Amino acid sequence: MAQPRILILGGGFGGLFTALDLAGSGQVTLVSDEDHFLFTPMLYEYLSGEVEEWHIAPKYSELLDDSVNFIQDEVANIDLRSQSVSLVNQKDVLNYDILVLAVGGITNYVGVTGAQEHTLPFRKIAHADHLRRVMVEALDNIPPETPPQDVRQALTFAVVGAGASGCELSTKIADLLRDAVRRRALQGEPRVLVIEMGDKVVPGMGDPIREFVEDALRQSHVEVHTLTRVVSVAPQEVIFEHSGQSEKLRTSGVVWTGGVKMRSIIENLDAEKTKRGLLVVRPTLQLSQFDNVLALGDIAIYPDAVASLAGTAQLAFQQGSLAARNVKAVLSGKELQTKHFEELGEAISLGTERAAVLTGGKAFGGAMARQARFALYTSRLPTWHHRLRVGASWFFGGTTPRPLLPLGFERT
Repeated sequence: MAQPRILILGGGFGGLFTALDLAGSGQVTLVSDEDHFLFTPMLYEYLSGEVEEWHIAPKYSELLDDSVNFIQDEVANIDLRSQSVSLVNQKDVLNYDILVLAVGGITNYVGVTGAQEHTLPFRKIAHADHLRRVMVEALDNIPPETPPQDVRQALTFAVVGAGASGCELSTKIADLLRDAVRRRALQGEPRVLVIEMGDKVVPGMGDPIREFVEDALRQSHVEVHTLTRVVSVAPQEVIFEHSGQSEKLRTSGVVWTGGVKMRSIIENLDAEKTKRGLLVVRPTLQLSQFDNVLALGDIAIYPDAVASLAGTAQLAFQQGSLAARNVKAVLSGKELQTKHFEELGEAISLGTERAAVLTGGKAFGGAMARQARFALYTSRLPTWHHRLRVGASWFFGGTTPRPLLPLGFERT
């Protein structure tokens, strides 16, 4: 008999870990628009040079064996009725017996004028490379005898969104820039702001870990602007509003970390969705109207997970194993499983010397938490051989941050 055709769209945590668990269970095909997986929780450490690209962005060719077919391409259309998927650069349509949707969301600029055109995204290796280059260029353009207030203006960066991503990123930027100012014997210090519409930072996290985040923001000299809305962004300029008063700020860069929205292929999908456009799935991860289609990650609303997991890599990581088990159950005619997803523990990087970790209901921070974060994430890297290589590199080679060197001395 012909092997069942299992098609997985998206190579992030949900898609990759599902594919790894399904290897050998049929004709498994994984489609991703990148040639590599990205361990997104450590993209901040890549920006600061604490980790190397190969640590967190291994090629799919290194992770997948011959039992999984990999296609690098973008999805153009999904037809659930005909059980077919068309790709942008490939003529042949992909037909499937079982489909796993794990494409992830994209940045939501919530209609802010100029945000998409003039802010720096932070979702990929290339984005981190670009942001680091922008910081180096800003430093290189400052003459040695520049007055402190002019140094501060030249090194003003704003981060939009004070969720975990915004707090991790703003503390990294601040620590890197302050270190570079000292190394280059410049006067003054940089100015880094994090701008949040809500009334507190890391709103999805509890108070115990928030205390460590707030303390780290203070130690990194990050200005926190809560209850503040970004009105518009222009080249080297951001306008924001607080309590009815607007302020125009000249910047060397504005990084956008706030909000996620659905890709057009999910928006156009003929399936049941919530008012926010999320796919409605059963506790088995199956779409409500299609038994042979599963969806996971931040494109779907899962009915049995703690609220703080919504939209996180941790949830997609956990869902991958359930998706694989249920694909096998569909193929074998066995009973499908459900699972309640709880927090596996929070671990947030805070600057180049600190982190905060929440495990077992208790939070701790500082340098020890930074080491615990590395140990925790070693265990969540894909495949045992990649975990072994990276773990050895971190243990023997260290995780010391890489300074912001002049452009000619920066690694390219």
